Amino acid sequence: MLKLPDNRIVLPVVVDQQGNESIEIVPQKATMGYLRGYSDPDYIESLQTISLPFLKNGKFRAFPADGDSMPPFKDGSFIIGKYMEGLNDLKSGNTYVFITLNDGITYKRLRSKNKASLTVASDNTFYEPYDIPLNEIVEVWQYATGIFPEDF
Repeated sequence: MLKLPDNRIVLPVVVDQQGNESIEIVPQKATMGYLRGYSDPDYIESLQTISLPFLKNGKFRAFPADGDSMPPFKDGSFIIGKYMEGLNDLKSGNTYVFITLNDGITYKRLRSKNKASLTVASDNTFYEPYDIPLNEIVEVWQYATGIFPEDF
């Protein structure tokens, strides 16, 4: 694990025998385990992996969906995100998996950002938007694709 300027880090990565990066699958049961182990190469190496040939040029990770706040994702589906190196690259209207110190793993749409926080919202309007303080954000993964084991 390398720390770089501007609070950036080099993530541990799993590669196959040809050197191709794999997509690590973060198990639902280990959500809090991920928060403790996201920077631990041994923990990352222990995760199951998949490979999707159309996802290139970036670091990807799969996160299980939970709840009904971001349709069409529901229990049993997976959100595959591309690692974002900096918060300046986030764009309003896009969806992201946020890894935070207090909330753990959450998938939301970015509404706006300011110097102290991000305002995020669910696509299901039943849920109210809320702010995530920037100092609580550990990682951000931009939505790349989804895996739906059932028709939606």
